[in-house]
Amino acid sequence: MDRARIAAILEERKEPAFRMRQIENAIYVQKVARFSDITTLSKGLRAALENEPTLTLEPSHTAQSKDGTIKVLFKLLDGKEIEAVMIPNKEFRTICVSSQVGCAMKCGFCATGTMGFKRNLTADEIVDQVLYFERLLKSRGEGEKVTNVVFMGMGEPLQNLEAVLPAVEQMNDEQGLGLGARRISISTCGIVPGILKLADYPLQINLAVSLHAPNDEVRSKIMPVNRAYPLEKLMAACKTYLEKTNRKLFIEYVMLRGINDTPELARELGELLRPFVPLVQVNLIPFHQTFFSWKPTPRPEIERFQEAVMAEGVPCTIRHSAGVDIAAACGQLANQRLGGPSAS
Repeated sequence: MDRARIAAILEERKEPAFRMRQIENAIYVQKVARFSDITTLSKGLRAALENEPTLTLEPSHTAQSKDGTIKVLFKLLDGKEIEAVMIPNKEFRTICVSSQVGCAMKCGFCATGTMGFKRNLTADEIVDQVLYFERLLKSRGEGEKVTNVVFMGMGEPLQNLEAVLPAVEQMNDEQGLGLGARRISISTCGIVPGILKLADYPLQINLAVSLHAPNDEVRSKIMPVNRAYPLEKLMAACKTYLEKTNRKLFIEYVMLRGINDTPELARELGELLRPFVPLVQVNLIPFHQTFFSWKPTPRPEIERFQEAVMAEGVPCTIRHSAGVDIAAACGQLANQRLGGPSAS
């Protein structure tokens, strides 16, 4: 919901201040899909809001995987498109949201990076991705709700904290989506000023750092951001974050065959992160091969890499890949729809 626009309409009509909270309760808590169905509002106000959308986005394409993962390409009110994904399992329904249209980071393995940066999303556009899936789950009548949100979709969240943090607070608000702060995770490619800002942020959200290499030589080849924030600066920021929050730091590591998956690099990764134990966990991510020349590391080699990291005393898991058959990795569906390189 475009809260600024609705607030302007309420002000123009000289409605009392509590009307906005009534509307927010109906939209976010009760999951009402139309203003005309909010019975706590007067008929006149419902009529004034009748043609206003309750979401700042609408689905333009949906794909469902055989594993239950649902990926949606959303069209925003200005015509631009973003993606969000719901990953369900027996206990959790996790929503992977976008924070920007496109991305300026140009990580070498990421389809979104090929699109370039278009604009930041607003807090409402971020929250509405989750609200869409909340409504979808409600429509199934099975009593399921969104349990977790991860900022791991399109864009670099720490370059849009002006919208990301208000979105987090709206998700966490009991009169918003009511998600516990520890159910919300923000992932970054390593924007040091943003990490330091999160170190002082009061809500106990999770932080994941996309590392992907344990030294500057390899990481700079994969991630251009490393030239601005090399590992010395990044690790110092992570140390500050852990000292101030005492919360676990998650390290994301995509496995690229022959690039960053050697036993030597595994040992180097363990040595780099050992000082952060027990407040660190490495997640090894199988690569979703698309149009890139890089190849995914075979599963047996990923397992050997995991063992080498753990031998250094660092906890390490292998993430399950969801939605592989529907191009669920970040940016793939948007590129295909827009005729980008992943469509070839």
